[in-house]
Amino acid sequence: VKSLSVSQNLMGCVVLQQVFGDYYHFRHRTVVKRSLSDHRGTHVRLQREPKVSWAEQQVVKRRKKRDVFTEPSDPKFRDQWYLYNGNRRDLNAKGAWELGYTGKGVVVSILDDGIEKNHPDLKQNYDPDASYDVNDGDPDPQPRYTQLNDNRHGTRCAGEVAAVANNGICGVGVAYNAKIGGVRMLDGEVTDVVEAQSLSLNPQHIHIYSASWGPEDDGKTVDGPAKLAKEAFLRGVTEGRGGLGSIFVWASGNGGREKDSCNCDGYTNSIYTLSISSSTQNGNVPWYSEACSSTLATTYSSGNLNEKQIVTTDLKSKCTDSHTGTSASAPLAAGIIALALEANVSMWRAEMSHSYGYGLLDASAIVALAKTWTSVGPQRKCVLSMVSEPRNIGSHLVINKSADACIGTANHVSTLEHVQAQLTLSYNRRGNLAIHLISPMGTRSTLLAPRPHDYSSEGFNDWAFMTTHSWDENPSGTWILEIENVAGASDYGELSYFLLQNI
Repeated sequence: VKSLSVSQNLMGCVVLQQVFGDYYHFRHRTVVKRSLSDHRGTHVRLQREPKVSWAEQQVVKRRKKRDVFTEPSDPKFRDQWYLYNGNRRDLNAKGAWELGYTGKGVVVSILDDGIEKNHPDLKQNYDPDASYDVNDGDPDPQPRYTQLNDNRHGTRCAGEVAAVANNGICGVGVAYNAKIGGVRMLDGEVTDVVEAQSLSLNPQHIHIYSASWGPEDDGKTVDGPAKLAKEAFLRGVTEGRGGLGSIFVWASGNGGREKDSCNCDGYTNSIYTLSISSSTQNGNVPWYSEACSSTLATTYSSGNLNEKQIVTTDLKSKCTDSHTGTSASAPLAAGIIALALEANVSMWRAEMSHSYGYGLLDASAIVALAKTWTSVGPQRKCVLSMVSEPRNIGSHLVINKSADACIGTANHVSTLEHVQAQLTLSYNRRGNLAIHLISPMGTRSTLLAPRPHDYSSEGFNDWAFMTTHSWDENPSGTWILEIENVAGASDYGELSYFLLQNI
């Protein structure tokens, strides 16, 4: 078209832009979306226009990037069976990499006993702004070296997330282009202040915090975050990451041999953490795994003596193929979440098993979903009091109560994510108790399994048991709480407080 300004229109066509020279991009006023048919009449009229020497309707063309994904060349990559294992069990990390996602632009911090920041397989991805030494109060998270290599845990976890690819050293991290930092906070006295400082480090810079620690996995401890750490969690999920929320990934615990329950661990049992359990190379529940209703998902880790373990970085610039436990599972999940955040930085965080949560993570599927994920609205919390007076537990107590999910209020919850049963009860031997919650749709969550090592007579004081098993269910209807003494002994106690929170 000659002698036409961008502000002009031509035969009902709007000028979108000048391509170059006398070539312009038009759109007809009546075409409001991509058309499935050509507009022959418009085309003919345009070509008859004296000012027009050439016109052609634009069509969408298929074009494919010609970059080629090559498998990492690191010497231990072939031993990282859990990342890619051909047609056998793995986390499908290679599938996510082939889609172009390697964690670039995402920052992960390991809250642990330090990180060997100069490790040759970590230093390229090391991020000092995601690191701090809370134990000694300085910016350097380098671990303290001992004869027994006690402080290797954080460095091992870091390598799982972001060990550098194609550098001829060890293996690769699941998000090998992510930035990795570490907080040294376990090599000293761990207080509420120490935990709060660690959980709240640089929350506008760090996207994901990974923690593979908690209270004793001895089958008798009931413990969790205190006031400051609770506040750090809350601030993180509401204010971190520019208001999108910090992501806290937590190992579910290794107390399986002691018949422990991760619902007695207030960190994995929190609505603010993503609790990660383990599966072995052969797809079995490992001996150390704790079964509980708060477990969200599973990744691979160690198993029996004949099953392979996890390859990662180790102290003194070394490499190990013997990282184990749910300690190894949480960082793998953190790395997979980093891949998802690269695909969609706005993403937060849907059948159920007490051992596996929603099942093994699939990195490729998660990334594909993240690309089209639509964020949910702000959190709603419907809080309902379920008992009006103390109830004797005896050998078996059942509470039935209908709930309306706060319908007609601003806190109305139509589909569930987390459910909390906040209980205060006394019992002369806590470990003999089993507690179950049944949703209106019939989903039965074991909030507490018997713990034979728990002889405590302290009961539970305002303890929030959490389940993810009713995710996406309608919370309206009758909820049932069952408390039973599985030992059949003449134990005694009472339930004085039961608050149901639908979130």
